[in-house]
Amino acid sequence: MGAMSKPTVMTAAPAPKRRPRSVRALAVLLLTLVVLLPAGAVAAPPATTSGLHLPPPTGRHPVGTTWLHLTDRERPDQWRPELPRELMVTIWYPALRTAEPPAPYTTAEVSARVLAATGLPVPPDLLTTVRTNSRRDAPVRPGHWPLVLLSPGFTLSRESLTGLAEELASRGYVVAGVDHPYEAYGIEFPDGRVIGCQVCDEWGTGTPARVVEGRAADLAFLLDQLTGVRPAWPGARFVDHRRIAVAGHSIGGASAVHTLRTDRRVDAAAVLDGTLFVPVPPGTVDRPVLLVGAERVPDHSWVRDWPGLAGWKRWLTVTGTGHMSFTDRPVLGAQLGQDPGPLSGERQLLITRTYLTAFVDRHLRDRPVPLLDGPSPRFPEVLFTPGGVLPGR
Repeated sequence: MGAMSKPTVMTAAPAPKRRPRSVRALAVLLLTLVVLLPAGAVAAPPATTSGLHLPPPTGRHPVGTTWLHLTDRERPDQWRPELPRELMVTIWYPALRTAEPPAPYTTAEVSARVLAATGLPVPPDLLTTVRTNSRRDAPVRPGHWPLVLLSPGFTLSRESLTGLAEELASRGYVVAGVDHPYEAYGIEFPDGRVIGCQVCDEWGTGTPARVVEGRAADLAFLLDQLTGVRPAWPGARFVDHRRIAVAGHSIGGASAVHTLRTDRRVDAAAVLDGTLFVPVPPGTVDRPVLLVGAERVPDHSWVRDWPGLAGWKRWLTVTGTGHMSFTDRPVLGAQLGQDPGPLSGERQLLITRTYLTAFVDRHLRDRPVPLLDGPSPRFPEVLFTPGGVLPGR
């Protein structure tokens, strides 16, 4: 990609003041979350709660976080060719203990864009009240940490996978979640610019493949910035450049598999309920791939491309889930009294955290993980697709 200019580092801004929420506002928010939760969810009366929060991670490390603003001056933005491609990135990492307050979940402007997209009159800053388990700009714990990149679903921003990212960081991974410009309802840059989902209005026959290919280029650039000789983040000196995985939700998962094909630095890829919009030719992927899907008719692209996955692979189906089950949304909705369906919001997040951690433990750390060898009585909701289990290494 050539020489890169030094990126601007953006640290988390102070969390906005919380505004009081009326019962009516909570009720409206519940209706909003119905759109975001698994099919079959039933609205319940608003819960009495002091605030939204993510479940604490289960690893032994405190979690730190910081935000980065990166500009790829060698590559025009594919949706706005007159501009260079810019990325907003959140880094989560094992940290030393600090007295700093929890980091904000997102900014007020992004919260407003995300909630406005529902078309309902909800308080625009509600998502800023989500309490996280990460401390902003906490000192990085010295180590040799594997790296996991996260790509969110279409229209979603990077904060939608915070619960998963915090778990991985607490277990000794550096995690980088990236916003893909013009593909999310809201992305805010350090200079105050806020951009929306331009691609939402330009969707056509070839758009999904363009999104996947563009995201793979974003992830490759992010790897350049975190593993190059002049890294964009000071803590990158603790990243193990030889142990890298990519995971994504929805079209972010398709982008993870495509990145595995196009970038030899990536060792493994995980898909969280994502259609593989760019076909995988037979035998072209020889590294580990994990497919985790919601309960429904099998995705046609997974059936089509299963033979193309020539390395270690698993195909898991989680009963009682929907498309958004692999994000933070069911947890946040359940705390407001929303019924997330057959599985509790925390159970859905626990399954995602547990199986993704097992996957990267096995393939980035060479740890034996029996959980991935077949059905487990601990997680009867997780079904192994017949024929989807190959001998593990």
